[in-house]
Amino acid sequence: MQSRQSFLKKKNQKKWPYIVSGCIAAAIIALIVTWIGLNDWNIDKSIAALGLSNDKGKPTTEEKVDEPAMEENDEKEQPAAEEEPVVEEPEIDLSGAKGYVGHETLPEEPKYVEGVLIASKTYPLPSTYAPGESKEARAAYEEMAAEAKLSGYNLVAFSTYRSFDYQTQLYNKYVSNDGQEEADRYSARPGYSEHQTGLAFDIGEQHFEQHFARESFGETEAGKWVAANAHKYGFIMRYPNGKEKITGYMYEPWHFRYVGEQLATEVYKAGTTLEEYFEM
Repeated sequence: MQSRQSFLKKKNQKKWPYIVSGCIAAAIIALIVTWIGLNDWNIDKSIAALGLSNDKGKPTTEEKVDEPAMEENDEKEQPAAEEEPVVEEPEIDLSGAKGYVGHETLPEEPKYVEGVLIASKTYPLPSTYAPGESKEARAAYEEMAAEAKLSGYNLVAFSTYRSFDYQTQLYNKYVSNDGQEEADRYSARPGYSEHQTGLAFDIGEQHFEQHFARESFGETEAGKWVAANAHKYGFIMRYPNGKEKITGYMYEPWHFRYVGEQLATEVYKAGTTLEEYFEM
């Protein structure tokens, strides 16, 4: 049986590690307190003195960098704000282009020939003429599109009525991109566009947008169907192939103009243009 003296001896031996650890901790705390005291009780300064600061080179609150004094009448120079580039609209020469000569001034009233509204390089429209899209032309187009769908073609009228202002923006854009001479071959100057009549429909095929407003549309099966059937619904291809000297515009197999079934059929069978048909 263990004696009481032996038991007390073992108990005292277990206390020694705690006593030693406590003495060491007390010594460390005393050193830290003494070090901070030597550095004016400034913890940041004490840490910096030990080389343990993470903000190397950054001034502390008591070590701010003084900025040079400014004279009373001097102002700090502010960086100049970036200005948005100004896009200048191209200057449009209203004379000299084929078809426009002698017709540079927009009229006060639109031109009709035998009851048919005319919009061309020779006969412009007033800038204020704004009828919107023709309901009659839209109904005829929808009838044609429904018939085309039965043949497997999903037609799209991707551009119809355009206002004078919108045509101005388009034309200026084309002139900026291709120059005025080239733009005049495929785009009407503001006031001279058939789209302003509300009777012109640019037609393409759904899911074949790569042929929109391209001569290649005329080579597609859908384009061939429209060319052969549009007159039945009152539309004519306004700018046929090989007629640029007459109409003033390059071949546009996507651009169709509503003129009514009777006139459209007569023009189609004659293989002619409105200019030739009316001898304008």
